[in-house]
Amino acid sequence: MIMSTIVQNLQAVDASIVEAAKAVGRAPGEVRLLAVSKTFPAEAVLEAINAGQLAFGENYLQEALDKIAAVSDALRGREIEWHFIGPIQSNKTRPIAANFDWVHTVERLKIAQRLSEQRPDERGPLNICLQVNISGEVSKSGVSPKELPELARHVAQLPRLRLRGLMAIPEAQPDFNQQRAAFGRLRVLAEALTASGIPIDTLSMGMSADLAAAIAEGATMVRVGSAIFGVRKYEA
Repeated sequence: MIMSTIVQNLQAVDASIVEAAKAVGRAPGEVRLLAVSKTFPAEAVLEAINAGQLAFGENYLQEALDKIAAVSDALRGREIEWHFIGPIQSNKTRPIAANFDWVHTVERLKIAQRLSEQRPDERGPLNICLQVNISGEVSKSGVSPKELPELARHVAQLPRLRLRGLMAIPEAQPDFNQQRAAFGRLRVLAEALTASGIPIDTLSMGMSADLAAAIAEGATMVRVGSAIFGVRKYEA
């Protein structure tokens, strides 16, 4: 049987995770792969699922809802984990709360409160990561490191949410040590939260170009898209 490109790519990414973890003395099992399937069809997701990948990240709500429905119909009850990793508008919180298992991009208390209020009881707690603007870029979303502790305290107390950790997309850097430095800042913030009595277990950081640096600094979840599914084609 000819192996699909997606299957081969997944194997290559998994191998990269194992290599990066072992290089810094970490167990590869400490790092989860989140396959970023935005802009790719349900058929591509199903190929990845058949290869053993069960967690997928989506940025665009309507595309994601259509994909979740299509995948659910095709799988007939098999449990897939869906992560929302895009910007969140207030008028989109209800379908996000109802259809996703994780949300990585909470940066305001108002959004967290709406997700908490709108999370269906039967779905159990919604896993939350707070997005931190770790590089201080004006164009980037995320709470500032200074404002993070207060936001975390409030979010940790909301019902139907479970604060799991932090997420960041640092400014792109070609140098490995510079990449590590940015991810290290997020790790230090996470350690400070835990020390203050807000235990978290997730660092969502690292993508295709900086995966090894993120793992070296303690990433527990890496978000990889194009290295699995190929180059994205956006509509003009």
